[in-house]
Amino acid sequence: MPLPHVFRITKYDPADRDEHGRYHGPEDVTSDHGVVEAAYLAAMAAFAEDTGVTRLAIRDPLLPGIVTFGVEAPIEGYGLAGLFPPDLTGFHDGAEVDLATGLELLRAMLRDNGASCDLEVDGRFFVHVGFDQYMYIGSAEPCENAVARTRALGLFPESTDPEDYERTLDRPPPQRPADDAFWAELSDLATRRGAVVLEEGYVLNASRWHRLRASDVDAIRTRLTPRSRLWVWPDLNDDVAAVLCGLPEEGSVEIVWEHQDGRITSCYADDEHYPELPPLLAEARAAMAISTFVDERHPLLAAVLPDDDGVLRARWDV
Repeated sequence: MPLPHVFRITKYDPADRDEHGRYHGPEDVTSDHGVVEAAYLAAMAAFAEDTGVTRLAIRDPLLPGIVTFGVEAPIEGYGLAGLFPPDLTGFHDGAEVDLATGLELLRAMLRDNGASCDLEVDGRFFVHVGFDQYMYIGSAEPCENAVARTRALGLFPESTDPEDYERTLDRPPPQRPADDAFWAELSDLATRRGAVVLEEGYVLNASRWHRLRASDVDAIRTRLTPRSRLWVWPDLNDDVAAVLCGLPEEGSVEIVWEHQDGRITSCYADDEHYPELPPLLAEARAAMAISTFVDERHPLLAAVLPDDDGVLRARWDV
């Protein structure tokens, strides 16, 4: 059920919109990194206070991919430095953060140069940042004080039909849960094949890789990031030269390789960058190439981790 009160909050004066709703005023789509940005943060804090919210859940987290469309140059650390450890432990779907951290995540999203996510309290509150600094806030409360505070900050809160807002969200259909049946099937695959590779997508556009045998499955299962999307691939090829020789003449691939110390990493490369791969993989113990085209990506298994109660709440499209 959508929340009963949804607001679109912007720095764009409605008086500067034409009859089609297009904005023609002086405000730029980038953050000023100053007073206006601070006003957005203060507005979110006001709505959270009116709703009685002090902690928020991260939903649908995203890191920039190989192609970024942010309006500012990408930033090292994705704007998460100081909020999460360098390995981004704690930045995943369903992770809870305090309001102060939520406000800093909002700042990163307004700057549009790093990580992004939605912030929610199930059935009570949400914050979503769209393109061009359009901030949407939903609440179970009318938030009259927050609306007045937002106007006083120089921003423009507009009430939005909750049903219209819900219809703009593109939610994937329910996915297969990584339940006991999935893990049994994975163990069987690893037994029959000798080994497989498990891709742990802990956020969109970022993965951790695990080369495992049947005896490793239980241990790996306990270490995965909550709500990860999981893809199971055939094992890496110990003949790295053969992998490089088998690359398609055109297009792009994801190269996955195992270092001498057992770490597994990946990178994307198109045909223009193929000459850079041999020195990159010179010390690799094994590798594989996966097509980047959706129609050509065929994992052996795919699923999404449910919560401890068995309910699948993550919204990945696998």
